[in-house]
Amino acid sequence: MRSDLQQILATTDFHSSFDNAVPLMTHLSAVRPNTLIADCGDFFEGTGYYRLGRGVLERDMLLALYDVVAPGNHGWPHYLESELHRITVCANAYGRDGRRLFRPVDVRSIAGRTVAVTGIIGVQAFNAVPYGQRVGQRVTDPALALRELKRAYGQVDAWVVLSHSGFEEDLRLAEACPFLDIVFAGHCHSDAYGPVRIGGVQVLKGYEQGAGFAQARPSESGWEAGAARFADASSLSLPNTLEAVRARITAIARDLREPIDKVRAPYRHTVLDRRLLLEDIATTVYSETSSAVLLNETALRAVQLHGTLTRGDVLAVEPFGNQLVSVNCPERTATSLVSDLSALAGPMVVVPSPLPSPLNAFITTDYLAGALHLPAVPTGRSLAQSVQQALTGGTR
Repeated sequence: MRSDLQQILATTDFHSSFDNAVPLMTHLSAVRPNTLIADCGDFFEGTGYYRLGRGVLERDMLLALYDVVAPGNHGWPHYLESELHRITVCANAYGRDGRRLFRPVDVRSIAGRTVAVTGIIGVQAFNAVPYGQRVGQRVTDPALALRELKRAYGQVDAWVVLSHSGFEEDLRLAEACPFLDIVFAGHCHSDAYGPVRIGGVQVLKGYEQGAGFAQARPSESGWEAGAARFADASSLSLPNTLEAVRARITAIARDLREPIDKVRAPYRHTVLDRRLLLEDIATTVYSETSSAVLLNETALRAVQLHGTLTRGDVLAVEPFGNQLVSVNCPERTATSLVSDLSALAGPMVVVPSPLPSPLNAFITTDYLAGALHLPAVPTGRSLAQSVQQALTGGTR
């Protein structure tokens, strides 16, 4: 454990963005001798690097560069793996036995102050974890959990929270817990980076997907805090352990550049319109199966497409590995079903529109079926296959 720490640096929502990882890796390596390096969750998932590398790159980078991390909803099971579990903190997540899933706090000396660093995951973020990955687990109200933690660790000089709840939620958290000093935010992907002061609490967030960081340093008046982007440091050398990681990044990048077919209009040379693509997919599936189709916009990512579709493009558009499944729900009305799904996953694409009511059966993703605890039968088709077919006009 390093003894001359002067500041805390926090990243968030990296989402396996290894195309942009070298500036992050070099900067964190350079400041690590006197910096506590933290992450606010969702380091995993979001690109083909995760799908092809199965989380090994992300795990190795976290273990090589980071001191303490909060869990995110993406890649949730990885935080429970033995090596990452040792550096993960979360005060409000519990298992079926009623015990905390993670240690609640990491106490460090930073610039002469005893600082308690803890993590929390918001209720909405936790509910976004695929149901099968969180069976028997639960989270409590973050503010209540932090107040309980303060009673147990009263002899510290400062409190820092790594939050995976969203910036607006963290503003409310700061108001509910005025004893906090710094809240590093994550999860929301908003344009708010702060710092925003709520009484004596500062809420701030690093730039997502490997673009930047937030940092805080003790000062005579409290804490100096701010967010910044990583400078281009691609020419700098990396420690030997990270050179090995960079070599694996290069190898996977080569696989992701594999061409598939020409991108058809209207998707060519533009940022993907997720809703348009999902409407295209849903219409095709409905015409082939005569079953209603319900898909959430957040199942896909809006990425820049060019003239030729690559393997990496498909895995960037659909990075989550969702499968299409058939669901029977004889007791649900169409209106209540769409309302429940929208509350869980955001805007929905439905075909046909309006849906028949009652809606006895429909096709959706295994993620949404699991979220509603509905029994599902695989269709034998992945969402990624449908994405590729729609973008190229090819057959599945």
